[in-house]
Amino acid sequence: MHRTKSKSNEKTNVMRILDALKISYQSHCYADSKAVSGMEIAEALYQDPDRVFKTLVTVGKSGNHYVFMIPAAGELDLKKAAECVREKSVRMIKSRDLLPVTGYIHGGCSPIGMKKKFPTAIHRTAADFDTVFFSAGKIGYQVEMSLSDLERAVEIRLADLI
Repeated sequence: MHRTKSKSNEKTNVMRILDALKISYQSHCYADSKAVSGMEIAEALYQDPDRVFKTLVTVGKSGNHYVFMIPAAGELDLKKAAECVREKSVRMIKSRDLLPVTGYIHGGCSPIGMKKKFPTAIHRTAADFDTVFFSAGKIGYQVEMSLSDLERAVEIRLADLI
């Protein structure tokens, strides 16, 4: 079903979910790199940073949580993000809240397999590529898949977020 481009055959929870859903993906491992930021990950994978998406979690004025996926080099425009989810405002959640809210740690947060299903939006440029990269739910691992396959795994909407 999937092809792996990693030295490790380790499966992350995200990969197990995709396998169970019979959704095609490629896994990529950069664990032997010191890459931390989205730009460093894109470089470690020799990929266009516009195709490598980081997953950000926010909380709205209402207290509801929202997930946004933006290109590695981008900065989330909180005003556009709030408009996208019809909130008065949104802010990034604190790092210490990430694990209890999503089940993921900073640097390994994926839109797939969070503790709860949160409204999720991806920057509109994702539609410009055959495939996009994002966290496989563990630092050092990314998955690559088509936007249509991602939409089969998690309900997402396209939006202008940066």
